[in-house]
Amino acid sequence: MIDINADLGEGFGPWRLGDDLALLSIVTSANVACGFHAGDPLIMRRTCAAAVRNDVAIGAQVSYRDLAGFGRREMDVAPEELTAEVLYQLAALDGIARTEGGRVRYVKPHGALYNRIVRDPVQAAAVAAAVLAYDPALPVLTLAGSVLHEVGGLTVVNECFADRAYTPEGTLVSRREPGAVIEDVHAVAARALRMAVDGTVEATDGSEVRVDARSICVHGDTPGAVELATAVRTTLERADVRLGPFA
Repeated sequence: MIDINADLGEGFGPWRLGDDLALLSIVTSANVACGFHAGDPLIMRRTCAAAVRNDVAIGAQVSYRDLAGFGRREMDVAPEELTAEVLYQLAALDGIARTEGGRVRYVKPHGALYNRIVRDPVQAAAVAAAVLAYDPALPVLTLAGSVLHEVGGLTVVNECFADRAYTPEGTLVSRREPGAVIEDVHAVAARALRMAVDGTVEATDGSEVRVDARSICVHGDTPGAVELATAVRTTLERADVRLGPFA
């Protein structure tokens, strides 16, 4: 069974980013922004309510405290402070989700924090400490090969990205580089199918990278996100790939 996840609830105040309601009719898991890189209490509540109505699993999309940079600027945050900030975001979203009849079922770091804890054992341990303190049963989404896998007691689930380019080392190409985000519908759908069936993806140099993923991400802020997510879901269903939340 393969999960399809997307980053949702990434507006702020009167500003909206992406079509959350449309995506919630396609994906099986929603990574809901918790207010540190995007989102606010009202958007969080509305997104959780819509996710519950659509029977979509709710995940806490935790990040650095970086509204201006949309959580995509790497920061050196002391481990104790990072643990507290992740715990704050997780607890806030879970409280809101529960008032709407749901709950947080997993955690997915966002942006620069996501990429940092793939390679930084200190910050990875800080994020893990927050999750373990709140609920040791909550799984965390990350890349195959992430140092997060080395944290004892933590449940880690591999994900892959249908709309992002990969380096030969299995990490994501920086968004500062050309071609980092893939917007071609047919290419994204084909990559998703290969990831789901073969557990591999082609890197930028043409080599094969193993992803062994349980969940496939389609970013909610990628241009044409609804069309991309629809193509991914349709392609997987036509190939008789079972779809459903991993958590």
